[in-house]
Amino acid sequence: MNIITVSALNEQIKNLLESHFQIVYVEGEVSRPTYHTSGHLYFSLKDKESVIRCVMFRSSLAKVPFRVEDGQKLIVAGKIGVYKPRGEYQLYALELHPAGEGALQLAFEQLKKKLAAKGYFENKKPIPPFIRSVALVTSQTGAALQDMLRIINKRWPLLEVKIVDTLVQGKDAAPSIAQAIKVADSLGVDVIVVGRGGGSLEDLWCFNEEIVADAIYAAKTPIVSAVGHEIDYVISDFVADLRAPTPSAAMEMILPDRQEMLLAIDNLLESLEHRMQVILSAKEQELVHLARSFEQLSPQKRLQFLQNDIEALQKNLTQALFVHLQQKESLLPQLRLSFERAIDAQLHAYTSTLATLGQKLEMAMKAKELPPKSAQIVKNGKPVTLEEVASGDEVELQDLHYKALAKILQKDVL
Repeated sequence: MNIITVSALNEQIKNLLESHFQIVYVEGEVSRPTYHTSGHLYFSLKDKESVIRCVMFRSSLAKVPFRVEDGQKLIVAGKIGVYKPRGEYQLYALELHPAGEGALQLAFEQLKKKLAAKGYFENKKPIPPFIRSVALVTSQTGAALQDMLRIINKRWPLLEVKIVDTLVQGKDAAPSIAQAIKVADSLGVDVIVVGRGGGSLEDLWCFNEEIVADAIYAAKTPIVSAVGHEIDYVISDFVADLRAPTPSAAMEMILPDRQEMLLAIDNLLESLEHRMQVILSAKEQELVHLARSFEQLSPQKRLQFLQNDIEALQKNLTQALFVHLQQKESLLPQLRLSFERAIDAQLHAYTSTLATLGQKLEMAMKAKELPPKSAQIVKNGKPVTLEEVASGDEVELQDLHYKALAKILQKDVL
């Protein structure tokens, strides 16, 4: 009986498996992938009936362009190995290939989904309508640069062009492009164009790197992505503020055509001339209106108005006085008659008064002629004798100093 230790048995199994299964290609569904802090990837590969543990070390994992996720179907190229301390065998993965689609395409879709979730495809900055300066982020030796310069000279040679050289292919291209974008963003230009000519998916892959997407999204200057041909789409196309199908098309899209601009300027000049004529005509009419208004409101015109008012008032006053005098003149005969009547009445009154005063004077004179201790008889205001009175008359007895009322009781003849 040949008795061996557990370690010896595991070693024999390890040698047997590793010598027999040097390289295998296994297809299955990923389960519970774990990216360890050491940089290694641990996961399981399963089908409907079985499961095998897998590990991929950091050096091999660095070549995988996509991220392994739970539920992915992969084709794993690797070798079988045994972990002696636990007597467990597992598949040591050397390559990972998505089942049914390419690895780069899967990586593209994963990054696109991730950036969309972060909002990288939103809040696009507007491209200025008139561009005075542009920064071209591309290879100085590439055909894309010459194509863009040719279109610039053809369409708008007044454009200020700043070229920021960068790698546009290879493993070091993505960091170079990201740095070039940062430099271009600091130049104070109106627009940045990031571009290169066509190529395979691998050739254009540097524009699908997350570091380039971060640089485009962080830039303050509007960015145009002009990578490859019209059928090529890269991540920078989605993050940029404008996507152009080719570098040449980018220049045609953002720059005005000088012939079209000259025609537009001619149209503007014609429109401006017409507009100026309309404005001048309107202003002329307004000036005429203001001149008339000023004439109406000028001090001389105001004085003329006042003078006219004074003359009108004078005329009205003269007419009113004339009418008043005519009215008074028509009343003059009546006033004259009334005055004459009043004079006559006054004269009559004065005559009566004078007669009375004459009588009084006469009586006074007669009273002075009376003998002492005698009195004068006055009847109805006239001196009378006893012969002129009758029984029952009321008379006055007067002398120079006194007057007495008396009544004739009886009259007899002597």
